[in-house]
Amino acid sequence: MRMPTAPVRQPPAAERVYAHIKQAVLDRRYEGGTLLTEGELAEAVGVSRTPVREALLKLEMEGLLRLYPKKGALVLAVSAQEIADVVETRLLVEEFTVRRAVPAPPRLIRRLEELLDEHRRCAESGDLAEVAATDRCFHAEIVRHAGNEILSRLYDQLRDRQLRMGVAVMHSHPDRVAKNIAEHAELLDAIRAGDAERAAACVRRHLGWVKVLVRGEEG
Repeated sequence: MRMPTAPVRQPPAAERVYAHIKQAVLDRRYEGGTLLTEGELAEAVGVSRTPVREALLKLEMEGLLRLYPKKGALVLAVSAQEIADVVETRLLVEEFTVRRAVPAPPRLIRRLEELLDEHRRCAESGDLAEVAATDRCFHAEIVRHAGNEILSRLYDQLRDRQLRMGVAVMHSHPDRVAKNIAEHAELLDAIRAGDAERAAACVRRHLGWVKVLVRGEEG
């Protein structure tokens, strides 16, 4: 006798609204400068306005939105300063951790090879949100294998900013997708060869172009 299947429980309404808005902001379905209203969001997710307000407050605290009473929530654009700050932090973390990850264990090499293949497949499909996600995972895997839990947590805190920036930059500079893949392959070769200094130099070059881009946009 088959037991009745338990109904699938949905997450609380505020969590569903939060996840909906955040994903749409990260993959640029809600671009910077878009004004979101409580009524539109409630209708899109199928909830009342109360959980919408709760989700908007949380997203404002995370720096993705700015609330305007009686008007709605403005999606904040990715600023040149934010990009510069994130790149600076990434350089500090990644240059140190890539040295610590070398010599790399076979499981790290295999995982990086898998992520590079996945990155190529996403690029071929043209899904920039997935391209940005696989790009970020490639670097995060190296950071994680350095064995410093505090640096790993710090790097994870940059996750949403990195994903959003990555999609924004690739929309503006689509040629960077192929260049990123080539630079990841070069970095993997250096790690595979056990050359920590060459790997660190690859990281500096890979992230250095973003600093040049930011300076150019500010100028």
